[in-house]
Amino acid sequence: MPVRLACPDEAEILWEIRNQAIRHGCKNTYGTDIVIAWTPDQMPPGYRKAIAENPFYVAEAHGLGTPAATGYLDLKNGSVEAIFTLPEFEGKGLATQILNTLKAEAKSRGFKEIILSSTPNAFEFYERNGFSLVKEGLYRSEMANADLRCMEMRCAL
Repeated sequence: MPVRLACPDEAEILWEIRNQAIRHGCKNTYGTDIVIAWTPDQMPPGYRKAIAENPFYVAEAHGLGTPAATGYLDLKNGSVEAIFTLPEFEGKGLATQILNTLKAEAKSRGFKEIILSSTPNAFEFYERNGFSLVKEGLYRSEMANADLRCMEMRCAL
């Protein structure tokens, strides 16, 4: 299952992966109204820009021929963002492949550590992959119009 750089013209597909992953993975973590507001069908304009300006990777599931998982390294903040997997491909190692690619990318660019904000449902995944908890807090999501419980995490490279 190869990991490759995403193309900005795939933005709508990647946005849909994001939304499906959040709707599935966060349904027991946040209220229904928050999850719905946080996953609008209309992709914000900045999403395509994030794909174009950062090392944004996708993993294609065997036989699918299109992306099934995503993730990118926010170069400005040194943070891992948008690690999402289509629900039907969870547990197949795609997110781990992307995360390992992002760690290698960050290291090759001279980062000594990377950070991320994890939803509670993804916390154990990141912990298994070398991230440690810095603190638990609230992340303001303008899209969801809510303060979302999250775990600030870091990983030394």
